[in-house]
Amino acid sequence: ASAWSFVLQPQGKVDAWCRVWRRGPDAFGLDVDAGFGELLEARLRRFFLRVDAAIEVELARPPILHDPDAARTAWRVERGIPAMGAEITDAVIPAELGQWVVDSSVSFTKGCFTGQELVARVDSRGGNVPRPLRGLVADGPMAPGDLVERDGEPVGHVTSAAATSALGRAVALAFVHRTVEPGAVLAVRGETIVDAEVTALPLVAVAPPQG
Repeated sequence: ASAWSFVLQPQGKVDAWCRVWRRGPDAFGLDVDAGFGELLEARLRRFFLRVDAAIEVELARPPILHDPDAARTAWRVERGIPAMGAEITDAVIPAELGQWVVDSSVSFTKGCFTGQELVARVDSRGGNVPRPLRGLVADGPMAPGDLVERDGEPVGHVTSAAATSALGRAVALAFVHRTVEPGAVLAVRGETIVDAEVTALPLVAVAPPQG
């Protein structure tokens, strides 16, 4: 068995999102997105005060796919799964990533943890955040960094995108202002301008990832 977990800053912003499992009586494994292992290691070492512990970094071998980055991104976007460096940066808090992310990664009963005050306060207010993560579906290309506009005014930005998907259309993840409801059609401005429908997550009918 395993569980998802956040490593947070004191202000509640995200340093890392990882999957934790027990490897033995006194050993745990932590999975984090590729390229962020050293960041997580450095963050955890800050807690090494009078603790008899060690950290070993292991590189996982990715699956062999025809176009691994594109296939992995499409799979992830369809399911609304945030990624380190894309949706998950040190500028976001857990609630912005979706309620299922909070439910699967945060415990409000285990006691104190770094960043607890802000995370608990937002949860007590229903998880209402200015720009929650949403899905976008379009018939034209979208790319990370593209602006999402309503009536010519920016209301969000794309964080991940895939040109093809199980839906047969281009899909993307974007932080979009909370006043924009699923079903709304917005303009996505990048190299071109395309109309995109805002959707709730996940984009396809799948269960969110468990441990």
